[in-house]
Amino acid sequence: MKAGRCLALMMGLALWASAASAAQDMVLWHSYRGAELKALDSVVKSFNNEQSTIKLETISIPYEAMASKLEVAIPRGHGPDLFIYAHEKAGAWSANELLSVVPQAQAQWAQQNMLPQAFKGVSVGAAVYGYPLAVKSAALFVNTALVKEPIKSVDDFGALKGKPGIYPLVYETDSFYFHAPWFLGLGGSPLDAQGKVALNTPAFAESLDLVRGFQERQWVPQEVTATLVNNLFNGGQAAAVMTGPWFLGEIKKEVAYEVRPLPKLANGQAATPFLTVEALWVAQTSANAQAAHQVARYLADASSAQIRLHQGRQVVPLASAWRGDGEREIPQDLLAFYEQAQVSVVMDNRPEMSLVWEPAQLALQNVLRDGVPAQEAMAKAAHRAAAIQKPLPPAQSPTVYLILLSLLVLAGMAYLIRGVVRINQQGRGKQSAVGWLWTLPAMIPTLLLVILPFVFSLGLAFYAHDKGSFTFVGLAHFKDILFAQTFDLLKPLSFYYALAVTILWTLSNVSLHVAIGVLLAVALNQKGLRLSGWFRVILILPWAVPNYITALIWKGMFHKQFGAINAVLNSLDLEDISWFSSFGTAFFANLCTNIWLGFPFMMVVALGALQSIPSNIYEAAQVDGATPSQQFWMITCPNLLKPMIPALMLGCIWTFNQFNIIYLVSGGAPDNSTDILITEAWRWAFARQGRYGYAAAYAALIFVLMLVLFQLQKKVNQWQTQK
Repeated sequence: MKAGRCLALMMGLALWASAASAAQDMVLWHSYRGAELKALDSVVKSFNNEQSTIKLETISIPYEAMASKLEVAIPRGHGPDLFIYAHEKAGAWSANELLSVVPQAQAQWAQQNMLPQAFKGVSVGAAVYGYPLAVKSAALFVNTALVKEPIKSVDDFGALKGKPGIYPLVYETDSFYFHAPWFLGLGGSPLDAQGKVALNTPAFAESLDLVRGFQERQWVPQEVTATLVNNLFNGGQAAAVMTGPWFLGEIKKEVAYEVRPLPKLANGQAATPFLTVEALWVAQTSANAQAAHQVARYLADASSAQIRLHQGRQVVPLASAWRGDGEREIPQDLLAFYEQAQVSVVMDNRPEMSLVWEPAQLALQNVLRDGVPAQEAMAKAAHRAAAIQKPLPPAQSPTVYLILLSLLVLAGMAYLIRGVVRINQQGRGKQSAVGWLWTLPAMIPTLLLVILPFVFSLGLAFYAHDKGSFTFVGLAHFKDILFAQTFDLLKPLSFYYALAVTILWTLSNVSLHVAIGVLLAVALNQKGLRLSGWFRVILILPWAVPNYITALIWKGMFHKQFGAINAVLNSLDLEDISWFSSFGTAFFANLCTNIWLGFPFMMVVALGALQSIPSNIYEAAQVDGATPSQQFWMITCPNLLKPMIPALMLGCIWTFNQFNIIYLVSGGAPDNSTDILITEAWRWAFARQGRYGYAAAYAALIFVLMLVLFQLQKKVNQWQTQK
């Protein structure tokens, strides 16, 4: 078989090889690690050994950066010849002409031999753009020590509700990806034929009521995260978990488990998860697209699939690979995932699919955290979907803007020339030139890394982005934001609502940072305090730990069911609090986290200032009969004011744009009400179909606000100097 395959490959490359005198290099980008990487290396090594016409080289790219690198590199001809990526962007990338169409013969081979869902995932309309390599979907991991009978129906989970502390089913209930098996199994579809979000349907309402019942009967825990799924299953507290093949590497060796297909629903239909297709794509700009397609066929066919199945432990979509090779037994867990893949719905690869996640998750959180009825939650989800699917502003002529820009450039050049002439007239030309020459090493990086990106971002605010193309819309984004043309003035998603939350967030944090920091500094500055050095080290640790780690720890502490804070409340005979179900409690959770991170900085600044106050002032005050309270207000505070004002202004700037805490702790919950300006801008850029122009307009307005804050700091410093 190997010789025949090599012969077919060489015949497909014959025309290209006749024009080449040496082996042609081809580059393949991927994000594989571990066993998948070893399997890919084995396949590539076999390919390079079997022929000498092409030398295939692989380059590993972090998955998080892969999409953006491809979208930048391929149009400019600097990208790979082939790359491996999930199918979800196939619609957008084919529209932007990043992908080469699979030749008809290869497409027919894929259609005849691949799982139908996988073939659909790499197809856009009538064209085929990719070669499926692996498929991934959710399935049921069952703890065989706790589950003795097959789970054929969702009702069977009720029979597993026995021992206290053990949940019949655990999965990320807030995630629409893991909610999809119920929704799709009930006949739902996230998008309609026109590409509009279609969540206001009976199927979605029924699926919401289903998971509400799971939670009310305590079949599933509350506010489940991926970490909680891992901990409960490995700790023997979950009879079954619903997750994907990536979970195989997380299971402890002592846990006995099996992977099984998802159970049937009350309507008799099987729960139907989303299917993600990992495929091999040929870049449109590949210098040898025909040969690249032959290489892609090699990497996707039977012999390669066997290596990827057994060595890489991938769920390959090639049907013949599951018949076995007569030498190795197919692992049971992978076989179960393949069975589940046959009862799945491939995730829609149209760009509009990215708009489904936010409104769907909003509905799930409203139902599971806030107890909102399904119909009301769907209405909120439909309103959110309509808001983020708003039409783009109409195109405008850039003529007037170009004239204004030209006038500004001319005015700037005139101002610069005038300054140079004045310096020369004063006889300081040579001295100034030497000064500018010395600053050049600092000016060039500043120009490249700060000024040019800022100018680009500002220019982007005047454009609307849609499916890879940019249209000039002038000030339309600024008008929409400032005049609240799309959203209610004082409700989430409005600029003014986010601004109000940002101001409240900044003032609350900075005032508490200063208050706690000064009090601790005063306490540490007391003479005769034993172990003061150790106390200083301990109190500065929160500032030393990376803030994203701190944020995740505090988020876990605020968990309703398993969090340390509610455990303390329970020990005091107080009720649990659902911290992320209301604005007040979610804001408080964010505030506590950021106070923990911010007070050490203020403490260090205040401590340094306290130690610079002469001790004889306090001694004189004591002689005059001043009480400790009077000494604090009359001596300590005035002497702290000068060094603390710059620290306070710096704290305002840091806190104003504190993205990590909001994103990682509350995630904007509930209903994006705790989002601040910077997180709202991020959502428009990366979570709402790439509205980069709208996000850039947000960023420009944030810059204006920061500029006002900077000017305020400048005035305060001038006042302080004069005083």
